[in-house]
Amino acid sequence: MTAPSPTDDAGLPPRIEIILVGMNGDLRGKQIPLEAEKKVWDGTVRLPASTQSLDIWGDDNDDITGLSLSVGDPDGLCIPDRRSLAAMPWAPAGSKQVLATMHELDGTPSFMDPRAILKNLLDRFAERGLTPVVATELEFYVVEGDWLETGVPRPPKTLTWRGEPNGFQLYDMGAVDALDGYLQTVRAWAKAQDLPADATTAEFGHGQFEINLLHRPDALAAADDCIYLKRIAEQAARRFGLKSTCMAKPYADQAGSGLHVHASIIDRDGKNILDAKGGDPKRLKSVVAGMLQTMRDAQLIFAPFANSYRRFQPGSFAPVDLTWGFGHRGTAIRIPDANGPAARVEHRVAGADAHPHLLLTAILGGMLLGLDNDLDPGPATEPGQDAPDARRLTHDFLTAVEEFSASPFIADVFGERYRKLYGDTKRKEAITYLRTVSDFDYRTYLPRI
Repeated sequence: MTAPSPTDDAGLPPRIEIILVGMNGDLRGKQIPLEAEKKVWDGTVRLPASTQSLDIWGDDNDDITGLSLSVGDPDGLCIPDRRSLAAMPWAPAGSKQVLATMHELDGTPSFMDPRAILKNLLDRFAERGLTPVVATELEFYVVEGDWLETGVPRPPKTLTWRGEPNGFQLYDMGAVDALDGYLQTVRAWAKAQDLPADATTAEFGHGQFEINLLHRPDALAAADDCIYLKRIAEQAARRFGLKSTCMAKPYADQAGSGLHVHASIIDRDGKNILDAKGGDPKRLKSVVAGMLQTMRDAQLIFAPFANSYRRFQPGSFAPVDLTWGFGHRGTAIRIPDANGPAARVEHRVAGADAHPHLLLTAILGGMLLGLDNDLDPGPATEPGQDAPDARRLTHDFLTAVEEFSASPFIADVFGERYRKLYGDTKRKEAITYLRTVSDFDYRTYLPRI
């Protein structure tokens, strides 16, 4: 693969970027000269509080939220989390970035900041003397950089034969070698940011890869890591004239991209309470049941966009049934290991487009429900056998919006105000999607009806 062209930032001054993670996993914030870094740590950097209510198009939707001009569009404080301070290897030498949480001017965290929402839930675990341990597995596609001109993605040229994809690339080291320069840059930059990046594998789709992040006994840091990994993948792609994308389904005939989450829970003594052999075997099943019972309510978090629902197809690796099993990759909840310190659950529903902080809030909220109650997940799905009768995930974006908006579980875990904000904003997006007449309509119906 061609080496990246020399950057033109030589001699440019370093900077620090203070970043908020928006409702859709988008990054918004300010670039500040490094000599003015003190204002970051003084907590005096401000942005409109409505920054955390912006939809996928960047609209504040004041007409449906009442959080912007109708109340004077007040400022909020961007309070940095020093633990997230990291280098920016793609920027002038010495540049740094730090994630922040939006606070009201009185110092309280904003109800609509995703990092604050996750932190609130983690506090509930802490009150019980418990700590979630979390790892993420992120899949994404790399596409040619001419997508802005063509309007469609296409695989990197090094992965095609005469301009066309040539077979699947699952675990294909040739595909890894073909993009070795890009992937090694991603790994080097992850190391520079102290991200716990582990294995990199080629996935089914042309130009699709997965990078695993190791377990963290800090779910907030794990979500931050995933955000940073997405940014690294994008910034490195630019260096090679490519683009990375976490769209759930960028190609109709290729595999979708998922964001799988592995989770366990340790007590004050560091013991894994999901260990079925060394503890209470019912607890693991109750946690699974809590996740399954809340999965339809939270599907809008796992699949936050119209494109997300193209992943949920029968016969694919994206689960469509609310099932669970031991080592079964076709289920929504998989138990890779039930015994010993590595006992954990794997949540396999979310797409790569899911917001890491909101995703972990929904998953851990379901697990907490299972810890606080004695729940039964029903029979496990056994390999080679038909799955037990089970509820299904929806294939419809608007249905997911309505179930999310009516859910007491969502109100409890995310807060009633955020349930309304997120639900109303996503309802507008879903209705806009339904009102858009697509090229499929014109090609299929216009000539025939």
